[in-house]
Amino acid sequence: MKLNLKSEPDLVALSQEEVFEQFFKNYYPRLVYFAFQILGDKTKAEDTAQEAFIKFWDHKEEVSQNPVAIKNFLYSTVKNASLNIVRHEKVVEKYKSNFAPLEAEDATVINHIIQSEVLAEIHQAMQTLPESCQRISRMGYLEGMKNHEIAATLGISINTVKTQKQRAMQLLRLRLNPETFAILALVLDHSFN
Repeated sequence: MKLNLKSEPDLVALSQEEVFEQFFKNYYPRLVYFAFQILGDKTKAEDTAQEAFIKFWDHKEEVSQNPVAIKNFLYSTVKNASLNIVRHEKVVEKYKSNFAPLEAEDATVINHIIQSEVLAEIHQAMQTLPESCQRISRMGYLEGMKNHEIAATLGISINTVKTQKQRAMQLLRLRLNPETFAILALVLDHSFN
């Protein structure tokens, strides 16, 4: 027997399982479409419609057997569940937007701390170099001057500048821990290429 909602048949003649089956056949696709209009996600819409039928079955004794009442119950259940999903997703998005930047900021802060510590260690090691090595290294590595510019400024040969820079690197290798020296060498190599 087909359930015709317009004529509102006597549902008493049908078993609860038959009523449920008829409503599922007639309303599941409509409820999925209705939920999809709110959620914009087919899988979530299908799950929401199925959950509405499960809720109907669990509360079948409490819901009037009038077809309009059953239809209203199903649509109301889908609407409320869909709106709850939307609200939950907004809360999740708000949480992500509030805390994701903090994680990025934390990583940036940690990187700045590490850079500061490394640079402080390099500057401290450079201060222990002999005066001529220190001056030439600062001019070449920190101020970015070329070898010929350093030679002209100090009135020395380019070979002396190169020798002093090599000597400075050898001494820094001994004074810095291997990781810090590797960073220094990488930065200096990158800045001169």
